[in-house]
Amino acid sequence: MEITPSLLFLQIFLLSAVALILPLSQRRRRRNGSRPPGPPGWPVFGNIFDLGTIPHQTLYFLRPKYGPVIWLKLGSVNTLVIRSAKAATELFKNHDQVFCDRRCPDSMTVHNYNQGALAIGRYGSYWRMIRRLCTAEIMVNRRLNETVYLRRKCIDNMIQNIEKDVEIRDPRSKEGREFFNAMGKVAEWSGKPNISDFFPVLKWLDPQGIKRNMERDLGIAMKIISKFVKQRMEEKKLGEEMKTKDFLDALLEYQREGKDGAGKLTEQNVFILILEMFFAGSETSNSSIEWAMAELLRHPESMREVKEELDRVIGPNRKVEESDTENLPYLQAVIKETLRLHPAVPLMLPRNAMEERNFMGYVIPKDTQIWVNAWAIGRDPDAWEDPFSFIPERFLSSKIDYKGQNFELLPFGSGRRICVGLLLAHRVIHLALASLLHHFDWELPINTTPKDLDMNERMGMAIRKLVPRTESNSQEACNIRKIKDDDRRPQYKVI
Repeated sequence: MEITPSLLFLQIFLLSAVALILPLSQRRRRRNGSRPPGPPGWPVFGNIFDLGTIPHQTLYFLRPKYGPVIWLKLGSVNTLVIRSAKAATELFKNHDQVFCDRRCPDSMTVHNYNQGALAIGRYGSYWRMIRRLCTAEIMVNRRLNETVYLRRKCIDNMIQNIEKDVEIRDPRSKEGREFFNAMGKVAEWSGKPNISDFFPVLKWLDPQGIKRNMERDLGIAMKIISKFVKQRMEEKKLGEEMKTKDFLDALLEYQREGKDGAGKLTEQNVFILILEMFFAGSETSNSSIEWAMAELLRHPESMREVKEELDRVIGPNRKVEESDTENLPYLQAVIKETLRLHPAVPLMLPRNAMEERNFMGYVIPKDTQIWVNAWAIGRDPDAWEDPFSFIPERFLSSKIDYKGQNFELLPFGSGRRICVGLLLAHRVIHLALASLLHHFDWELPINTTPKDLDMNERMGMAIRKLVPRTESNSQEACNIRKIKDDDRRPQYKVI
């Protein structure tokens, strides 16, 4: 066979290509070999289909096969999942700074929301300024003490509306109803898996319409919030100062006085921060209270114990106050156990690796997404005895807390990205749950046993019960009737 110059050139080219590509592929295999273990993925889609409808549960049950950390390829996004207290300890103690960036969902970029927000904001000078403002000026005990009366008023309204069997939100307020509905939709869109987050090349297309829907509903909520903020700004210009200052007052004061970095706190960013505080606080606290009530209804002995403690400490003739919490150890234990089993954000908000890092002997590339599975960590058999059972008593003789220093209990996260609203959530959840238990007697409907209570989950910004107790077509739907008892305060039974 005659070898022509063109054929010779082709052979040389192919041999050169093989000589170049083979070492690169071998090097890539060696590097990939140092990645954490994980299930094999499909071409293009990777492990997207392995997540199932409840990802935090699916990932937990993969632990026996792959260990405390798992590597996933979600479309084009590298993902590291932390699933044990030991792995969480390593992350927060030794790698928190490198892994403290955020990977923002595409849907949350509408109206430049991610540019002004704290929770999903990228790590940088603006984020550090807002974080410092919240931890030093806003979410501090002094400021929270000044707003006790506001939370007391909200709880009183809730109790009164339950007694009257009416909607908690005022049906006469068109704007309030519009805001409530818009925020419900924002929660829905933000918790919905978005193919654009796995394949950034599809962001412009928005194939599921999630971003378009988010732009509409978040826009409605921001318009209402902006009206409220501008009204407060006008009051300040006219010299109408409130006796006690709330979070909005602190933000506006910081902006007006031109403190360090205040120039970055634009009017739009103030709108976003107020909306974020309202949304994150209400959604996650509501979730925690709902799960606590469900667990107590499933465990009548725990319900009886916490109500006896309330009767003993509070008595029948006064309301529960925030200051009572420290004298209610069993109530505290119930809430800790609820947050262990039902963290409001089970996979937390995704972190992002700012540089390549060696983590527990594995190479984690830059721009890897990090999920901390708080739901799995709360069920870590190496950290908890009988981890799937609801046992508040485990906390009565334990110093374990959820303030970020005990890595087996992380409902609010830890490190630089720990939830800045932790102190507020602590107060709201304890006060609301204690008030509901102290004012009413709660029982399951007739012919319903604790085992019948549906504890399945549904995804959203915060994890909620699949079947809420407020659904009228559910066998768990509640009505309330008064029980006559002259020796005690008025009681109500859920039937």
